[in-house]
Amino acid sequence: MRSRTPARGPELTELGLGAAQLGNLGREISDTDARGAVDAAWDSGVRHFDTAPHYGLGLSERRLGAALARRPRTGFTVSTKVGRLLEPSPATAHRRDDGGFAVPAAFRRVWDFSRDGILRSLEGSLDRLDLDHVDVVYLHDPDDHWEQASTTGVDALVELRDQGVVKAVGAGMNQAAMLAEFVRRTDVDLVMVAGRHTLLDQSARDELLPLARERGVGVVAAAVYNSGLLAARRPPADATYDYLPAPRELTARAAALADVCERHGVTLPQAAIAYPLRHPAVVSVVLGARDARQSRTNAERLATPVPEALWAELADLGLVPDAPGAPGAAPAPREGT
Repeated sequence: MRSRTPARGPELTELGLGAAQLGNLGREISDTDARGAVDAAWDSGVRHFDTAPHYGLGLSERRLGAALARRPRTGFTVSTKVGRLLEPSPATAHRRDDGGFAVPAAFRRVWDFSRDGILRSLEGSLDRLDLDHVDVVYLHDPDDHWEQASTTGVDALVELRDQGVVKAVGAGMNQAAMLAEFVRRTDVDLVMVAGRHTLLDQSARDELLPLARERGVGVVAAAVYNSGLLAARRPPADATYDYLPAPRELTARAAALADVCERHGVTLPQAAIAYPLRHPAVVSVVLGARDARQSRTNAERLATPVPEALWAELADLGLVPDAPGAPGAAPAPREGT
């Protein structure tokens, strides 16, 4: 597994394991499958793991921490997120969580980007992960909280970074415009952009990616399958896009992308993973997995060479704006440990 080192922040393997599914995203998975996903990712060379309190009301962090407990702490990078405090809610513990995770609603999420809220959130994450530190902390989905997140939120994270508590700080969102504002106006090291730098949505290329490149801010690309539409060789009839039924025009475009991929001996998911990594601002792609098989599949897809002729044809057909980067334009990769 190859790694890239951003100008500001820790070395990251080109593939990271996103742990939302370890929090029972959409449906329950067993502890055995959750551990299997982490173990198989590790065996494939993955050393970059991303989680959040939001994912399963802490379940993702607990499962990830347990799976990493016997690994050498200096051998991997963990990122988590702040902005949603978990407050005990015994009155709703008999209900199902309404945040998209198949877990009991024993906690409620409270938006809080204050200094105290961030410190409390990180303390809770460290306890659930059973770690003495995490490497990267992101402000999580501050779409409706720009004023607080960009001031007290960033200031608290920078304070932690300057104290050596964390190595890098940033923001993670499902949009590119506000992330560009974080890069432009605040002292962040990394941003995680979900679903906006993919074969189907290149909106991060307009401003965020060039600005990040200019400012030396690393970009982690998440949700590169757009929640499912790019996850199979051919888009299924019931495919989702951004967790909703995929619009007909996007399904047709995904099918056209798959046609080109097939002509070049590449699958659509393989191209979906390779595409973001071609841009010189991108330092890692984060993919979720529910079990060992999915983790192994992710690593195999990353390892598959994608010919330059594929990108050229996609550009010629107008399916992508242009080839997202020239070979060798990205930061020089290093072999992971």
